[in-house]
Amino acid sequence: MIRIPTDCGADVARRGFSHMASSMVGSSILKIANEIRALRDRGIEVADLTVGDFSPSQFPVPEALRRHLLDAIEEDCTNYPPSAGEMELRLAVKEHMMATQSMDYPIEGIAIVSGGRPSLFSTYALLVDPGELVLFPVPSWNNHNYRDTCQVRVRGIQTRKEDAFQPTVDLLAPHARDARLLVLNSPQNPSGGVMPRAEVQRFGEFLVEENDRRKLVGEKPLYLLYDQIYSLLTFPGYVHYSPVQLVPECAPYVIHADGISKGFCATGLRCGWLVGPPAVVSKVIALGTHVGAWAPRPVQVATARFLRDQAAMTEWRTDFISRVRESLNAMHQGIQKLRADGLPVDSIEPQGAIYLSIQLSLLGKTTPGGHVLANNEDIREYMLQDAAFGLVPFSAFGVEEEDQDGWYRASIGAVSLEEIHASIPRVLHAIEALS
Repeated sequence: MIRIPTDCGADVARRGFSHMASSMVGSSILKIANEIRALRDRGIEVADLTVGDFSPSQFPVPEALRRHLLDAIEEDCTNYPPSAGEMELRLAVKEHMMATQSMDYPIEGIAIVSGGRPSLFSTYALLVDPGELVLFPVPSWNNHNYRDTCQVRVRGIQTRKEDAFQPTVDLLAPHARDARLLVLNSPQNPSGGVMPRAEVQRFGEFLVEENDRRKLVGEKPLYLLYDQIYSLLTFPGYVHYSPVQLVPECAPYVIHADGISKGFCATGLRCGWLVGPPAVVSKVIALGTHVGAWAPRPVQVATARFLRDQAAMTEWRTDFISRVRESLNAMHQGIQKLRADGLPVDSIEPQGAIYLSIQLSLLGKTTPGGHVLANNEDIREYMLQDAAFGLVPFSAFGVEEEDQDGWYRASIGAVSLEEIHASIPRVLHAIEALS
């Protein structure tokens, strides 16, 4: 038996890593997940509000999608799919976007990929050269990590609580002059906010105006990567729009990322789609042939059938939105009750996605053990250890420590309604214990 030590190759790797590998860091959210796992191993019940995922016990995939998936496996749909994706799924996505967003894209503008990440990474890699600038609002999901993996420059622009942390053209446009890519996400991770129709339209108009200017002076275009993976999850009073719906002239510059991960509780099935200008999509398909970022064929077959099952889709969406909204409202109302009782907390009314923005204004407070909460990480750690209340700070989403102002993301995908209700008294007791 040849036993390989755990530190095998460590010194060699340090000298051999690429610049990208050396600069890249792992997810800070996974660090929090490990802390929660340790608490649970000790028998402590934790409200795990950290993961942007769904517990199958709370939010299983649609039953119709499950049946279609089993049927596809029984039909031996287990070999490689076409590099652009199953034609039936591409057609179903085309029909889905026509029905939900009134956008009729050519089939050449639709590629099937393995979830949301390949769409985002491909867009970065194919449209932005190393050293060029990517612009996005903060908080936002994962853009500062794509900076490292694609070796680009990034500029995150702080958004405001008054706008539910949604971006505006007035905030971003002054920074876009030398940018190659603008990244927006609605409904948004982490805030749970939904961009208003008027602002989405303004972004579409801005894209057209800025690219007209660039064409005249011979500059590279500005593209928009529009992540709408939560597009099916909006609540009454809020509607999701694409800039292309409202300003069709901006279509040459917009790449949509979407899929089944969030709207169908199917994160582990890894099926997404990228929709945009065919010239860009063809390059995404070519890149996929080299990295193999395809969705599994049985999942593609099942998704095509489910998207075309309008009765099942309508029934699923009505029930799913109702349950997500109930959980988010329970958390929001619990935090607002604490606020009404005089505690230094706040939250933003849920608009979409599976997230609630929660503010804990506890800086400078002292714990029962005598530790001063000097920063937002101290607050997060205290709430986890003393209230079994697991949150993710906005710093994990690109917000600078000095701008974080005590804001955290709470995800309801992996907790029950009962766990949410049980967590609020623990938060109350933990805050009241501070001095």
